[in-house]
Amino acid sequence: MISPHQPRIVRHLVLVATFLTTAVLAATFHAPVAQAEVDYARDVQPILARKCFACHGPDEAESGVAFHQVDLALAEADSGEFAIVPGDVEASGMIIRILTDDEYEQMPPEGDRLNESEIATLKQWIDEGATFSRHWAFEPLSTPVVPEISRESAHTSGNANDVHPIDAFVLSRLNSVGLTQAPPADKRTLIRRVTYDLTGLPPTPEQVAQFVADSAPDAYERLIDRLLASHHYGERWGRHWLDLVRFAETNSFERDAAKPNAWKYRDYVIRSFNDDKPYDQFVLEQLAGDLLDQPSTESLTATGYYRLGIWDDEPADPLQARYDELDDLVTTTGQAFLALTINCARCHDHKIDPIPTTDYYGMLAFFADVTSYATRSNMTGNNQVDVSSPNLIEQYRQCDEDEARIQAELKRIEQAGIVHMSAADQRATEGPKRDRLRILREKLDQHLTDEQRVRYASLGEQLKAVTKHRKNLPPRDQILGLARKRQIEKTFVMYRGNPHSPTDLVTPRFPEIFEEQPSDFDDDQRRLELARWITSPTNRLTSRVIVNRIWQHHFGRGIVRSANNFGQLGTPPIHPLLLDYLAGVFIENGWQIKAMHRFIMTSQTYRVAATLTPNQMQAVGDTATIDPGNDLFWRFDPRRLSAEEVRDSILAVAGTLNPTPYGPSFYEDLSPEVLAGQSRPGKGWGKSSESERNRRSVYIHVKRSLLTPMLSAFDFPEPDTTCEARFATLQPGQAMSLLNSHFIHEKASQLAEAVRNDIHGESAPTNTTPESQELFINAVVHRVLGRKATTDEIDDGIALLEDLMTHHGVPPYRAESLYALSVLNWNEFIFVF
Repeated sequence: MISPHQPRIVRHLVLVATFLTTAVLAATFHAPVAQAEVDYARDVQPILARKCFACHGPDEAESGVAFHQVDLALAEADSGEFAIVPGDVEASGMIIRILTDDEYEQMPPEGDRLNESEIATLKQWIDEGATFSRHWAFEPLSTPVVPEISRESAHTSGNANDVHPIDAFVLSRLNSVGLTQAPPADKRTLIRRVTYDLTGLPPTPEQVAQFVADSAPDAYERLIDRLLASHHYGERWGRHWLDLVRFAETNSFERDAAKPNAWKYRDYVIRSFNDDKPYDQFVLEQLAGDLLDQPSTESLTATGYYRLGIWDDEPADPLQARYDELDDLVTTTGQAFLALTINCARCHDHKIDPIPTTDYYGMLAFFADVTSYATRSNMTGNNQVDVSSPNLIEQYRQCDEDEARIQAELKRIEQAGIVHMSAADQRATEGPKRDRLRILREKLDQHLTDEQRVRYASLGEQLKAVTKHRKNLPPRDQILGLARKRQIEKTFVMYRGNPHSPTDLVTPRFPEIFEEQPSDFDDDQRRLELARWITSPTNRLTSRVIVNRIWQHHFGRGIVRSANNFGQLGTPPIHPLLLDYLAGVFIENGWQIKAMHRFIMTSQTYRVAATLTPNQMQAVGDTATIDPGNDLFWRFDPRRLSAEEVRDSILAVAGTLNPTPYGPSFYEDLSPEVLAGQSRPGKGWGKSSESERNRRSVYIHVKRSLLTPMLSAFDFPEPDTTCEARFATLQPGQAMSLLNSHFIHEKASQLAEAVRNDIHGESAPTNTTPESQELFINAVVHRVLGRKATTDEIDDGIALLEDLMTHHGVPPYRAESLYALSVLNWNEFIFVF
């Protein structure tokens, strides 16, 4: 285990080795469950899908054998043998072919042979009767009974009723396989973990000291409540949602033009989290906010969800581009809200899940009224919803009406004069606008009557007055959303996904695995019908999916690791009963996300240590060896800060963070070399003030073709498709960003200056004596990490300062900035334990 107080280079090497070892072992780990009954959907079907379906599945049934349907799997093969004989492993041709060394008989026929664990699973399943169960995610929510666990094993006090339900489920599973949970984390570790989880920012040294000293029984609960009440909470958790819905503020493709007012959707998401909007309402507004009985500015802003995807402004095949847009909606909606890969059935029936192509196009039909993002003739008219006050809307309407009336009369007078002009001049007025204006300016007056001249001049003055009045009006308040609905056309199944080859007519329908279909509804209310079905308490996936996502962002991975795929190729839940229990609690508490945070974070499972002392390692015994991937949550997984957390934390400890929430996006200061990476260097990238650039990273303008390099280095996702979970890599580009970038050197200098001011005030002297250097080093460590520097750290710091000044001729202030830079690179700052 890693100690944050080990020498930094040792900590780095140990951390890298730990992560690599964990990644390798976790890929093959299966928690020992003493011959627990094998479940087809959870244990067997994924093996068959990976190793057998290519030749014996939905597309191919070689030798008359296919394993995706029970009748075909148990049928007699063309050879006369049976691939599966329930209860008889020795007679099952599947096992015989898997085990044989005969290259002409072995299965799979080439390459990827089954490993011992997979073979053992198949044997046990056949021996137990080869029962084909239904996939867990397609079953209705269960109502699990909380296991009974002693308070001693739960690290709690009082009677057994005090054991948290989450701990009961987790410890019951650990106890069943003889594993032990880690002890609780210390309070200093806990406040850092909780503060980052809920706000994405580090706690201040004062907040750390106050929490450590607070001995009240409810100190921890009050800490959670304080953080949930902060507007920084929505900025942190809203960003998780923006990953899912592929949020960006531009269209992609070569021109990558801006999506006007996309930032208002981002602010809608952040406000929704801060206001603790019920999740069912949050979903309903995004899918059908314009179809509610009383649409509000907020619900209309939510429909910006439909405008976030990529858009080709010059497609080679417009019909194909249109269906690609609709596919993006089916994909994102299916995966983000339902964790279902419905999009896999666009061209053919789903290879694994029971989702036929008709289900895909039935889902697509729900979006038939959604207009394409824009058209060549009207680039924004169907994307911008005017939510101005009625009075302002009326004034603009009146201006438009007056301008149209005046222009029409002006044109009539102009035409009356043009008919008397020469043929050449008449032709010129029908050409380019500039030629028409030139002819009218030079020759119209001589072809008008006195009365026409007076009227023409009067109309010109009226037009100027209308234009001036319009300029003096406040700007219209517009939002990105569904400004117009498309005329609903019939939806057809497209042969092999080709929009030019329609076949059978389909109507809006839910996937048949749910065994329910829409009731009667008005044709223009189809998206509302879809939204109500998705947010129904009886929906089998919605509540499971969102509580899994909340768990994922607290623990580093979900109870179901494949958070966007609960289908049969997804990862089975490690704690299926706990998942259903959490989903039930979530619905009972009114779909409130903040209540779920409190429920999860007050469990002991969340509060256990990530790093263990030798004595603690001895206490947990073989747990770390048996479950190195921590699949059963016996300890807390350390994690690297996300891209936004790295940047925001640097701003926070440097004392330059601008905490202003909401509002238009800002532009980071990018080098000419970075801007040159676009087809038109610098196009669409603005300049922001230093104060704006010090805002939180969630407010950075997200341009698809020009993602901020520092965020990209720390695994900011590509926003073209839904992102279920970010990578958490350790790679050289991150070290380069934290050692060499202009941003990090600027902030390190500001950090050093802030520390000097803390110590000495505005007239800070140069720290050149060992005593003053020790004071400076202690203050930097305290400000960055919220603790005192150790003796070794002070000695190392003084040695570094002296070396920089003495041997490299670095001025004292610059040396201090470089020391501050080094602390910003410590693992303890970049990782949460």
